[in-house]
Amino acid sequence: MSERPDFMKIALDLARKAGEAGEVPVAALLVHDGEIIASAPNRMRELNDPTAHAEMLALREALGKRSGARLDDCDLYVTLEPCTMCAGAIAHARVRRLYYAARDPKAGAVESGVRFFDQPTCHHRPEVISGIREDEAAEMLRRFFAEKR
Repeated sequence: MSERPDFMKIALDLARKAGEAGEVPVAALLVHDGEIIASAPNRMRELNDPTAHAEMLALREALGKRSGARLDDCDLYVTLEPCTMCAGAIAHARVRRLYYAARDPKAGAVESGVRFFDQPTCHHRPEVISGIREDEAAEMLRRFFAEKR
């Protein structure tokens, strides 16, 4: 039996490259049966699109490869706690599990802020596992924003 890849490390490597390109260093991977089926970094600046968050781009890529609008047998790995927009898309796509690294007390919507999945109007709540490589992700973001100031 082969060892399972460290999906969060892969996401963090992709986030690091996004930061080097001037994007906020966040990345997302969608995994099905232990295989990455979609991956994306933030591309808001590159695409001049405020919806081009890593999660949104990875969800779109994965859905483009499948028949149907559901990812209920997939897991999403993200380097930063998703915002409200992304949490809504995750719920609508019916993602099975959400893994994320760093909390985002300012814009996060999973365990911070509006706690989107806990709202009675949320029709699907993925299993949430947070804090995976949290220190590494948080430090990457701190350094990125410190260099911008």
